[in-house]
Amino acid sequence: MSAHLRDTGAADPPPQIELRGIRKVYASVVANDGIDLAVRTGEIHAILGENGAGKSTLMKIIYGVTAPTSGQILWRGQPVSVASPGHARSLGIGMVFQHFQLFETLTVVQNVALALPGRPDLQDLARRIDAVARRYGLPVDPRRLVYTLSVGERQRVEIIRCLLQNPRLLIMDEPTSVLTPQAVRKLFDTLRQLSEEGCSILYISHKLDEVRELCHGATVLRNGRVTGHCVPGRETPASMARMMIGKELVACRRGAGSAPGAVRLSLRALERPAAHPFGTALRRMQLDVRGGEIVGIAGISGNGQQELLQTLSGELPLPSGAAGMVLLDGQAVGHLGSAARRRRGLGFVPEERLGRGAAPDMSLADNALLTAHRQGLVAHGLIRQAAARAFAQRCIADFNVKCAGPRAAANSLSGGNLQKFIVGRELLQQPRVLVAAQPTWGVDVGAAAFIRQSLVALRDAGAAVLVVSEELDELFELCDRIAVIADGRLSPGVPAQQTDVETIGLWMSGLWPESGMGPANAASEVRHVAQA
Repeated sequence: MSAHLRDTGAADPPPQIELRGIRKVYASVVANDGIDLAVRTGEIHAILGENGAGKSTLMKIIYGVTAPTSGQILWRGQPVSVASPGHARSLGIGMVFQHFQLFETLTVVQNVALALPGRPDLQDLARRIDAVARRYGLPVDPRRLVYTLSVGERQRVEIIRCLLQNPRLLIMDEPTSVLTPQAVRKLFDTLRQLSEEGCSILYISHKLDEVRELCHGATVLRNGRVTGHCVPGRETPASMARMMIGKELVACRRGAGSAPGAVRLSLRALERPAAHPFGTALRRMQLDVRGGEIVGIAGISGNGQQELLQTLSGELPLPSGAAGMVLLDGQAVGHLGSAARRRRGLGFVPEERLGRGAAPDMSLADNALLTAHRQGLVAHGLIRQAAARAFAQRCIADFNVKCAGPRAAANSLSGGNLQKFIVGRELLQQPRVLVAAQPTWGVDVGAAAFIRQSLVALRDAGAAVLVVSEELDELFELCDRIAVIADGRLSPGVPAQQTDVETIGLWMSGLWPESGMGPANAASEVRHVAQA
């Protein structure tokens, strides 16, 4: 029994949920192989493992998304066959998915209503959403269409929708991957309160500091099997990482690199009106990224990151008269589309894996063609299928992507493995400029270190790298300079070694000193402004 549960002297109640010998076999993969697991009432229990270890499959079995090949589920001591997510919700099981389960053309309140029984009044439900959002520090507008939301805002919708169901068992698959530190703190307060009220929580995260702080117990999976158990509070992140990957974790080594070279990517007083009523206008953004450096952009989701990324990638070109607001190697490209910018050496990793980074139903070889067709994969207008498969296989091998091979569909991969493939596909093209949004979202600690090291290697080869991330620790580990985006404005970039997490966190509220002020006085100046 978990340490936080008192021994009353009475017979132990049955676990909230118990799994016995759960096995799930797909055509070419054994995802779960005889898994036993028990979670007590009120326990916060972590499921740890590398990408592809079988964590998400196991959670989908509990939630009724997929059926086990064999094994038994006991819900509060009684055998049960969870037939569907609707059946799971009726039992009191809720789930926050890593890959969001939202209808993009519906509003937030409509999406939430679909997960609730009956036909709730939408105006009343919108008020309830507002109340939950304020209570738990997860701001979101119930009237907004989902397709206008950033990844971080969609994560908030998933969490709020689940909380409104008052679950007895809450499954959370990477719930903090795109939340700010402040939002994570509030979410943890919420989860502890739910735990005290008797709700059990299954918590999947690659952020081992969070697991150590929050969870009462942990089960470790490797290659679909249970390989260990631990009490996270008695472990270190390094020891838990060792349990997950079976060896010592190699940290990212950044080094000083060579002196930055010529400016490769520039923003010159970039302005763009909001594309919809809930969007964020970009306001006179200035930025230079030189060859041989990594520049990071921090910020709370929904402050213009989405609009900036669409402008940089060419997904939403600027009018021809504003072409000079975005430059690649000194050439105006603001009016050009994505393909033309890629021909000029731009690589791009979007924040959304499925739908933008990869086509879900297409094979990895076909997905390689989407951005890498210039790497000899097409000749005289004809696809060279063998070359496409070879490129995909190289990406799989070089980036340790766990999958059934180049013919595997993108949506058959775990989130972290698909992320490794998308990042690898871009890096193998050796871009002169790489823009990467949330590059290690949902990726295990070993793979995250590998991706970060690969970005550093690209920098050291002379490329200009721009990383947009909501993980401040990642930005400080990776970047030579850091800027902050807030309400469509971009702060001056400061050397990462001359600032700290506290200062950048203050800047994320939109308060930063004038560009002429040295970073040494930044934190005190921002505090003075905030107090005034």
